[in-house]
Amino acid sequence: MKNIFFFFLMINIASGQSFKQSLDSLLSANYSENQPGTAILIIQNGQEVYKSGIGLMNTESKNPINAVTNFRMASVSKQFTAMCIMLLEKQKKLSYEDNLLKFFPDFDEKLGSTIKIKHLLTHTSGIFDYEALIPENQKDQILDADVVNFLKKSNKTYFEAGSKFQYSNSGFCLLEQIVEKTSKMSFVQFIESQIFRTLGMSNSRIYEANVKIPNRAMGYARNEKGEFVLSDQSLTSATKGDGCVYTSLNDYEKWINALKNDKLVNLKNQLQKINYLIEGTKNINYGLGWFHAYNSAKQIELYHTGSTCGFSNSVNYIPTKDFLVVCFSNIADNHSIEKKIRDILKKYKINDSKIDFIQTLELTR
Repeated sequence: MKNIFFFFLMINIASGQSFKQSLDSLLSANYSENQPGTAILIIQNGQEVYKSGIGLMNTESKNPINAVTNFRMASVSKQFTAMCIMLLEKQKKLSYEDNLLKFFPDFDEKLGSTIKIKHLLTHTSGIFDYEALIPENQKDQILDADVVNFLKKSNKTYFEAGSKFQYSNSGFCLLEQIVEKTSKMSFVQFIESQIFRTLGMSNSRIYEANVKIPNRAMGYARNEKGEFVLSDQSLTSATKGDGCVYTSLNDYEKWINALKNDKLVNLKNQLQKINYLIEGTKNINYGLGWFHAYNSAKQIELYHTGSTCGFSNSVNYIPTKDFLVVCFSNIADNHSIEKKIRDILKKYKINDSKIDFIQTLELTR
């Protein structure tokens, strides 16, 4: 396979721009060196074929984006939260069948006894979106413990647990609290000791107010005039379980290598236990922080996006083909570049996932 890939690359080099030149041209046409931008990593057959950044991680400091720039992952963080739960399950400290009352005894008895960890991990719990429960006079950033307090006052859900898919940030905030209650450690301590340090992800961090993050990209958005303005934090930017990981291309590559080599758990086996086929889709499942589908060769394809007030990210991984596409950007609502990148991948005969990433993005909204 590697020889075939490089054969196609040589054909395209001979006929015009190389793959790297084409991708460089695409990024230059869509981003400026003196504005917020993006970082791209593409791996084919286990080999890096592209790793580059363009733009600034911070428009004040003028530091350029590179492979060690730490981007806020937003919902790409969910795969890390899910891994914390998988590790605790592996250590036999909890079960996917455990219900909420085990961890939150003051939850509504009916809901707490019905909703289980597996429902949180598949977005099938039906619990309310915490964003809709925030008091109008709220000034301080919401924490995961606050989400629990909002939710335990309710005796209703959108639907019966396990009966339907509805993307839920609330569920992953509950998972963060379950990690703390089960491990007897803070979420930050657990993820840093059990994942980041274990895998050598020395650059990665969990957001905490007033705690320095090395190589931190600041988030930006376009105003009505199309100008970039700082848009790094909001009321909901401090919940850890649903979106607070900061990581870089280099560290994320270490994460993927760990998944490939089962360094923490066997993800494929775990997904066979914890997954849900999303109604209204032909072949899109959710489980353990990943949308996933199976191609014609019955190979699993993993995908997730992360969107917040100042960042847009996406990751696509096919383990059996050692294929990975990572797009991190410190610009809000900036997912359109992904289709353009995929068009170039197809042009150069580089392996491309078959998952419907446009529909998948819609499922998170």
